Amino acid sequence: MRFRPCIDIHNGRVKQIVGSTLADKNSAAKDNFVSEYGAEHYAALYRSRGLSGGHVIILNPAGSEYYEADVRQAKAALSAYEGGLQIGGGINAENAGRFLDMGASHVIVTSFVFRNGAVDEQRLSELVKAVGRERLVLDLSCKKREDGRYYIVTDRWQKFTDVELNAAVLERFAGSCAEFLIHAADAEGKQRGIEKGAAEIMAQSPIPCTYAGGIASMEDIELLRELGGGRIDYTIGSALDIFGGSIEFEKIARI
Repeated sequence: MRFRPCIDIHNGRVKQIVGSTLADKNSAAKDNFVSEYGAEHYAALYRSRGLSGGHVIILNPAGSEYYEADVRQAKAALSAYEGGLQIGGGINAENAGRFLDMGASHVIVTSFVFRNGAVDEQRLSELVKAVGRERLVLDLSCKKREDGRYYIVTDRWQKFTDVELNAAVLERFAGSCAEFLIHAADAEGKQRGIEKGAAEIMAQSPIPCTYAGGIASMEDIELLRELGGGRIDYTIGSALDIFGGSIEFEKIARI
């Protein structure tokens, strides 16, 4: 179990947002924190502390007025920590190579491999062929439906798929990627604790898996350790002091 740092980019700025408020219309989101620094500042910080395997997430869709500004920020981060960061947000089989060439260790993909609420096996195959299983991370971020089950969400967590997140699905996808990144999207940015149900599912992953969403204290980290048997990595956003929160980054970096 280890800490994976993050750099979230929205409207050309490094931010921490409330995930459930993210919307494509008017590039809207409720901000928890907007940094005065560029993405390269955080990448250099993570590099200096030897924190690898973190992720850069582009939150604006391709074609939006802010997308290219987001990409510039992402490129600056990847250049500052070449080979030390993964990148996600609008990645597909055609553009994945561009981001690997920028210095990303892996590409993180969700929406491209789902279409009309279902897995698109052809697209998944194209993606694996384009980048290789060993450089692909599948983002299986999820939300809980009224039936109490978690379902994978796409398009910046705005659309439900018909694919339930469970042990069988994790086993199914594990043969096509190196890792999973899973945001408990309803908890993202709220600092109200982790989604226990999502963590319990993730504990069944046969490959490395990183949890994101809601961590607000050291107690939350210990709970995640307990639920995941020490096998689930984690990321912290809004709760870190470098993003305006109360958890000391330097303390986490030393764990």
